[in-house]
Amino acid sequence: MSMSMASPQRPMRKPMWQTMAVFLIPLMLSNALQSVGQLIGSIVVGRWIGVNALAAISAFFPLFFLLVSVTIGIGTGSAILIGQAYGARNHERLKAILGNSLTVTFLLGVIFAVLGGVFTVDILRLTGTPENVLATSVHYARILFWSLPVMFLYLVYTALMRGTGDSKTPFYLLAISTGLNIVLLPIFTFGWLGSPKLGVYGPAYASVVSTVMTLIVMIFWLSRVKHPLQFDTSVSRHLRLDFALLKLILRLGIPSSVGMMLFSLSEIAVITFVNQFGSDATAAYGAVNQVVGYVQMPAISIGMAVSIYTAQSIGANQLDRLREVFRAGIALNYVIGGTLIVLVYVLAHGILSLFLTSTSTLQMAHTLLMMTLWSYLVFGHVQVVGGTMRASGTVLWPLVFSVGSIWGVEVPVAYVLSHYTDLGIRGIWLGYPAGFLVSLGLQYAYYRLSWKTKTITRLVH
Repeated sequence: MSMSMASPQRPMRKPMWQTMAVFLIPLMLSNALQSVGQLIGSIVVGRWIGVNALAAISAFFPLFFLLVSVTIGIGTGSAILIGQAYGARNHERLKAILGNSLTVTFLLGVIFAVLGGVFTVDILRLTGTPENVLATSVHYARILFWSLPVMFLYLVYTALMRGTGDSKTPFYLLAISTGLNIVLLPIFTFGWLGSPKLGVYGPAYASVVSTVMTLIVMIFWLSRVKHPLQFDTSVSRHLRLDFALLKLILRLGIPSSVGMMLFSLSEIAVITFVNQFGSDATAAYGAVNQVVGYVQMPAISIGMAVSIYTAQSIGANQLDRLREVFRAGIALNYVIGGTLIVLVYVLAHGILSLFLTSTSTLQMAHTLLMMTLWSYLVFGHVQVVGGTMRASGTVLWPLVFSVGSIWGVEVPVAYVLSHYTDLGIRGIWLGYPAGFLVSLGLQYAYYRLSWKTKTITRLVH
């Protein structure tokens, strides 16, 4: 790989895989905790309220993720800049990136809250949400839509903290948020302690309240410990948009957002296929997604860690570390991801039975899960390759390959196999491994043949 800056030859204090593993532990625990409240909500709703209620919630998940993906994309782009600025020890630039990122995500949250709240019925009808759960899905969706501005601020702030290499503080904050969520969920759902009995909507209200309370705690805590990203006067000065910096943030963030949105749209297309098989199939889809969400976590976390350490290495002008970061990410993906997948294969039936009581729905979910689990190792490999390239500012081609594999392979395969073969709903799930394999081939070919020959330069000076 050609280099535009001389790389200082410093011995590493410990192997990169160890450094990344230490970072990954709280990061993966954070990702797990982020889903615990949703998982418990699904268990409570599925077992004590019913399959139709679980189907109503499941029908909304892809739509909600579509909107949240915009923030994830902006956070990803900003975290690259944060990582490079932190590696270069440019603290003023750090605060400017933070201030602009917060302003952009808050404004997006307001826009999506209004549009989502107004057009909820139309969107859910468009995705083919079963009529017997439509009204419940609409009400549930609107609760979360109106919370988007606060939720966006929280998500982007924690993403930027990880860009500095701090995975512990987001973990502690998520522990607080999850604890509050678990406590509030039965109170709101069943009307305990004098609370209104909100039923299926209890998990949504519990999520909103816990997020707001955690955001308040976060602001005070970052100030107390003098965190590099504490919200102080130097950040408030940068809340007014710097359009040159905003252009750079958006150049990195928009492709990530577009990629996440197109991924979310593919999930909406998939659930549209699933909905055609009835509400039991929709509930099975929701159950499988719950389990797959946990299987994806190591892959996403490792890809994030690779991106962060690559960005910091570029910012610190330590380009000799890039190959080591990449190799460590690949090794960790197959060791950690492989171990988790084996465990889930063994325990899948018991896990699914936590929130599915219908025998036929449980069997359907189990079959679908068995078909796709292995392919998430391939997904993790894709995350490492793409994360490495994005950290240097190369975002367009990884996006093109990801989108092409999803819409050119995954969705068509799912449609054709589910509509024109005897596989039925099982054909939908075969689209996932097909898309992952094509994506890996394209990403890795570009990484080897093009990206490694490019000059690597800082985006932040």
